[in-house]
Amino acid sequence: MTSADAFDSSGAHPRFAAALRELGLDELHSRIRRFPDATRTAVEAAAAVGCELSEICKSLIFAADGVPVLVLMDGASRVDVERVREELGAQKVTRAKAEVVRETTGYAIGGVPPFGHRTRTRVLADRSLLEHDVVWAAAGNPHAVFPMEPKDLVAHAGAALVDVRERTS
Repeated sequence: MTSADAFDSSGAHPRFAAALRELGLDELHSRIRRFPDATRTAVEAAAAVGCELSEICKSLIFAADGVPVLVLMDGASRVDVERVREELGAQKVTRAKAEVVRETTGYAIGGVPPFGHRTRTRVLADRSLLEHDVVWAAAGNPHAVFPMEPKDLVAHAGAALVDVRERTS
């Protein structure tokens, strides 16, 4: 583990812990849950927390015409990149490479939180997140998650509410 992947006493990544302080969300530190096993995927996180898969908030980085964009999606759904492309008016949208995710956010894939990133990016949040009273999101590393009301999470992330999940036929 590198110093950049170190935890603060709550289990959060230090950059995310600092973001909580800056946002006046210090009370969240006591609600962060750290697990010995990784919670890198939505399935792992839901199993660790003991919640429904859709109550996990995935923070996914895409490249829209080469520019990083964060998409917040419920853990049971997949992002429809064509719908993201249409929403952004982009020519091409692809999943960002791991090095772009770390460079943009300051976090590794599997631990990207919905806010508290190294650089400011455009953020889209799928409306499906609002179907829950509370969702769980990564706290900056693959072993820690935190709960938050979806409307608050969307607000702190500076996200635009959109419909970008894959439609099931």
